[in-house]
Amino acid sequence: MLGKRNGVPVSFLFIGKNMEQKHFNKNEILEKLAPLVDNTAMRYGMIPLEVDFSKESGKWFLRIFLYKDSGVTLDDCENVSRSLNPFLDELIPIKYYLEVSSPGLDRKIKSDKEYIIFQGKTINLRLKSFVEGIEEKQFLARIVDFDPEQGLKIQKIDNNQTYIIPKDKIYRAQLHIDDI
Repeated sequence: MLGKRNGVPVSFLFIGKNMEQKHFNKNEILEKLAPLVDNTAMRYGMIPLEVDFSKESGKWFLRIFLYKDSGVTLDDCENVSRSLNPFLDELIPIKYYLEVSSPGLDRKIKSDKEYIIFQGKTINLRLKSFVEGIEEKQFLARIVDFDPEQGLKIQKIDNNQTYIIPKDKIYRAQLHIDDI
């Protein structure tokens, strides 16, 4: 269970206190946030999958997606949010909205570490081009292993055959809802 309640990812929203408009470097802020988010999530037994700081409709959002094997709860999101809050206002010089949530049941896999974290899970896999031995570009597969050099080792659901998919051939990998 990845922390969904009635099909919606569990999340906690907090509005940052800084109100001044200042010039800032988004990448510098993310670099400073990374160790803080990592340590805070680990303290609560979770792994941060993604930290995103982006502007939407004129408002800045800091989104943190967390994972743990037993599922992320609303209390988990609140604990991380409250632990981070005193430090975030020092690091982020503008008004922002903080969203801490689970990745969702059908999360698109976005990083190498997610292939490792979700090992054993079923995914919807879509390829950019054909891979030897596989006759279709879209199918269900189970993640067996991942190596950044060789690629993603999968077991196709329909024939139980194992294949290695080079990373550059993967168009999209997304968790399959029925498996979670």
